[in-house]
Parts: sequence; structure tokens; C-alpha cells
Amino acid sequence: MIENFLLLALFGIAMAHFEGVVVVYLRKALGIVDSESNKVSLDKLPKRYIFIEQTREAATILMLVIIAFLVGQTWFEKIIAFLWTFAFWDLFYYLSLYLLIKWPPKLTTVDVLFLIPRPWIAPVWFPIGISTITIIIIVLLYLFHVL
Repeated sequence: MIENFLLLALFGIAMAHFEGVVVVYLRKALGIVDSESNKVSLDKLPKRYIFIEQTREAATILMLVIIAFLVGQTWFEKIIAFLWTFAFWDLFYYLSLYLLIKWPPKLTTVDVLFLIPRPWIAPVWFPIGISTITIIIIVLLYLFHVL
């Protein structure tokens, strides 16, 4: 089981970096300044591009669901696998963006977390905190032999 958790974490990290690179290129292609808030840039984007981004987000979630279904045996294990991988993806997505373009400049920077079904907007510390708590809870469940 620990091997699966390590592989899922690596999958989440790799996927996070891949998406971070895609976002950097999208920002450049759309003329979004590195320091500009995603919330500000959202207001400038044509609806067509927002729809395209929604499809990318849906594909991301689908990939995380599929990997969880491939790894987990029970529904509980599938849910845990999804949450674990999602948490690593989310944490390392922000780390990747920071390493690539120094964004977000601080944890209080407001971000567009998701666009599905409509924009979720919050400071960056919020998803980082939720992901960190998720990983800690899953580690504790594993240590106390719940998993």
C-alpha cells in the first residue's frame, strides 16, 4: 500500500508540473503578465477561452479519478487515492508556478481555483492548507491502520 501512495504522490507531482508549464504558456500566449492575478485575467478572457479551460480542468479531474479507480480496491480506497493524488497535484501545481514564474508572489494572493461549474475564487493559502491537511489526515489513517 505504501508503494501505491508513493507512486500516486509522484503522479500528482508530475501532473502538477505539467499543468504548471501549460498555464505558464497559456498566460504568455494570452498576454497575461506573470505578476497579474488570475482573478484579474479571468475578467479579460473571452468566454471561449474560459470554456476551453473548463475542459482542461474536467480532463484533470477525470485523470485523477481514473488513476484512483485503477489503484483502489474498495470505494473507500478509491476515494482516499483520489484525495491523496489531488492533494499532491494541488500543492505542487502552486510550487511549480512559483518556481517557473514566481507566482503566486505570496500566500494571500487571490486565485481562481476552479472554473467548474463557475469560478471558485480564494487566496492561495486556502487550497494549500486543505491539501496539506488532506495529506496529514491520510498519513494518520495509514499509521493507525485504518487504511
